[in-house]
Amino acid sequence: MTESNEAQQYSFKAETKQLLNILIHSLYKEREVFLRELLSNASDALNRLRFETVTNRDVRDLNAELKIRITADKDARMLTIQDSGIGMTRQEVIDNLGTIAESGARKFIEAAKEKNTDLVNVIGQFGVGFYSVFMVAEWVRVTSRSFKPDAEAVSWYATGEDNYQVGRADMSERGTRIEIKLKEDAVEFAEEYHLKNIIHRHSDYIGFPIYIGDSKDAVNKQTSLWRTSKQDVTEEQYTEFYRQTTLDFEAPLLHIHMSTDAPVQLYALLYISSKAERSMFSLRKDDGLKLYTRNILIDEYNKDLLPEYLRFVQGVVDSEDLPLNVSRETVQASGLMPKLKKVLTNQVMRELETLAKNNAEKYQTFWQEFGVYLKQGIAASPADAESINPLLRFKTNLNPETWSSLAEYVSRMKEGQKEIYYIVGEDPKAVLRSPHLDYFHSQGTEVLLLTDPMDSFMLMGLRKYKDFDLKNVAQADVDTTQKPKGEPEAEKIPDADFHSLVDTFKEVLGERVTDVRASSRLYQSVARLADADPNANPDLQRVYKYLGKDYEIPKKVLELNPAHTILKNLLRLESGSELQTIIIEQIYDSALLVEGLHPDPSSIAARVQQIMEAALRQETG
Repeated sequence: MTESNEAQQYSFKAETKQLLNILIHSLYKEREVFLRELLSNASDALNRLRFETVTNRDVRDLNAELKIRITADKDARMLTIQDSGIGMTRQEVIDNLGTIAESGARKFIEAAKEKNTDLVNVIGQFGVGFYSVFMVAEWVRVTSRSFKPDAEAVSWYATGEDNYQVGRADMSERGTRIEIKLKEDAVEFAEEYHLKNIIHRHSDYIGFPIYIGDSKDAVNKQTSLWRTSKQDVTEEQYTEFYRQTTLDFEAPLLHIHMSTDAPVQLYALLYISSKAERSMFSLRKDDGLKLYTRNILIDEYNKDLLPEYLRFVQGVVDSEDLPLNVSRETVQASGLMPKLKKVLTNQVMRELETLAKNNAEKYQTFWQEFGVYLKQGIAASPADAESINPLLRFKTNLNPETWSSLAEYVSRMKEGQKEIYYIVGEDPKAVLRSPHLDYFHSQGTEVLLLTDPMDSFMLMGLRKYKDFDLKNVAQADVDTTQKPKGEPEAEKIPDADFHSLVDTFKEVLGERVTDVRASSRLYQSVARLADADPNANPDLQRVYKYLGKDYEIPKKVLELNPAHTILKNLLRLESGSELQTIIIEQIYDSALLVEGLHPDPSSIAARVQQIMEAALRQETG
């Protein structure tokens, strides 16, 4: 190419000058975004030509290959990117490269002046991706020839200063060539291996071949797996793609391949791994989906496409409907994003329901790894509870070794049962010995066992399933006139003696309890703690404990079993004796421990030793 003497000089407008100055001196996270931008522009030019030729065959070089070629000369610090796309006329060059919308430039400059502004997140709102090239360029020359047969070649030249030149050029082929004189500190962008790495990272799935140097082999894959028909993809290909993108060599638990045209156009290939914890070798260092548009990666870790409780889902989403920003590092605010999120979320939830229905064993593996995320979803997004509820799984007092859905629990409910009962505890085995379960064990009533710390948070949003309210057994109203079948009723402590014992408990425990009284629902256990206020929320108490928010042991009512052997023997001890006192303390602390409310469980060990020592003294004395 040789420049004509007829080249004309133009001045950038004031706002554009300022914008270019900021761009040239901006601190991008990665300067390599310039190549992504230029390849994206080349891909757009090729797509536009392909669309043009659908209805118009009067096109320069009609049969020329649609391609992009990159050549580099490290010694000369030159990088050239050429496409055989639609090309530009002189006026289009001026309109596209010489002008930036004044209002957009002005807003960008104002935003850039604000402190703590992430320039990368702001710049993309103004459609000036081409200008990111000046982060690495001393000067740039663009030579282009339009697809129109009678159009002449045109040259555009700029250094990022106040002016740019436009003139005639010698170029016979259709398309656009961008020549970049690299800055001394950007010479690595003239190294072929570095260019290949950038292309693999950002532009691997551009739908046109990208050649480097004289090679006849394209660097990029071109055909993206997610845009391929499901019927043409094998299980091995799905697994291999997952391994390539994650370096997780254990097969994924589930893959979801989908494409839709309405309400939004999208392609997606999503994966759920077999383990929640990432391998130390994983390529994925953060949550979020890879977001592409027209096969161009615009966001490596997009967190807006799925709700947070599905953040364990990995994969790719590609939509041609999304507007892009200059750096492609954030997506321009758009009403399309909520639509994409809704479509993707609904599909993932449907796929999980299908998995649960068709492969209970595999779903159990999923639940044990990722169930906590769904529980968090109910806690953080109660509005989504209805869609999450069918995916929840629980163990129960009657089925402590197997997982049950809420639907399965309801199907097993006793006739006349109007509530779903649950108990919250610290340990799956210990909770089965909770005194709150005495009555339910005696009646054969099923109770959900909630022993995960997240369960208390989940209960903040899970108050009802279908027509059944969820009820904590500690607060449930039960018919205590129904006694355990087949077992003789134990003899109770005489009222006078029991009242005396209650007074002793009150004296020892003092203000730690609000009251001490007899219980009508204890059969196997010696005591239980009940809320003094029937409207209190024990689940919220646990949440406060886990969050460490001004947590104090809640003052409760201590209920005693008047027929229990321990209390009968306690009466035989000398009133106010050391052994009687420490046993009362232990009964209270044990009740706290079972509730999961004890602030210092290890402190009980010292008292157990005291009890043993006192018992031995009494036995040997």
